[in-house]
Amino acid sequence: MTTWGLYRVTTMNEYESEIQDNDLKKVGMELMFMTPERCSHEEGISAVELSKLVDIPIEVVKQKLKILYEKNIIRVIGISPKLWKFDEYKFQRMDENDEVFKLLCCFDDVDFDRYFNY
Repeated sequence: MTTWGLYRVTTMNEYESEIQDNDLKKVGMELMFMTPERCSHEEGISAVELSKLVDIPIEVVKQKLKILYEKNIIRVIGISPKLWKFDEYKFQRMDENDEVFKLLCCFDDVDFDRYFNY
């Protein structure tokens, strides 16, 4: 395991998740690496914006946001529109055996060029 910024970079061997939910991973990764420049609100991103960004139907994005919210790794701000933001502090304190944690910690198939400009 290597440390990269605030996140633990791992290989599939270190954190192999039992769940293979690509949509959940896309939504989680997008929120994890979200910068204020990539969304229209400083406080977070709306589900509609996120849906367009990850190219997943809004209904599916809302389901995935609910899963991440129930795991306490994202926060919701406001009512209309709801703005979603990744909570790095709570993510770092998740149980390492949690399947969602394992899914988001496996960076083997992640294209970092999507999230960063070098």
